[in-house]
Parts: sequence; structure tokens; C-alpha cells
Amino acid sequence: MSQLLNAITMLREIFYKYSGNEGDKNTLTKGELCELLHKEFAITPGDSSKAAVDDFFKKLDSDQSGLVDFTEYVAFVAALSVITNQP
Repeated sequence: MSQLLNAITMLREIFYKYSGNEGDKNTLTKGELCELLHKEFAITPGDSSKAAVDDFFKKLDSDQSGLVDFTEYVAFVAALSVITNQP
């Protein structure tokens, strides 16, 4: 398998590792997203205020469903890729 396909597979596996623990397997709740950020990006809950976390979640939740689906998660990862590619 190519590196790009491996990366895509890994994105999917990480999403589904955290989704569904509190509800629908196809979405992340705010709690599940916080756990993903903490374990995969070493962002601890104490790094941001509750208001900042709520604001971040609302920005990710583009359809305002109260959950982050796979498309919204991939958009977040793509944005991180762009940010980290800056010289």
C-alpha cells in the first residue's frame, strides 16, 4: 500500500478509535474529541478554558449537529496540515 493510502487508513482508524464511545460510531462527541486531542496531539484539557474548547468544537461542527462527523474531522486534519506546512 502507498504511503498516502496508509495515511488515509490511519486517519480513518484514529477517528473510529475514539468515535462511538459516548454514542454514534460515525461521530465524535465533544468528550470524544477532547480525548482524541489529548491522546493523539498531547493537548491536555487544562491547556484551554471550557469556553475555548466549546468555541473550537463549534467551529469544527460545521453542520451544527452538536457532533463532529468524519468529514468535519478530515477538514480539521487538513487545516492542521496546512498550518504545520508554513515555513
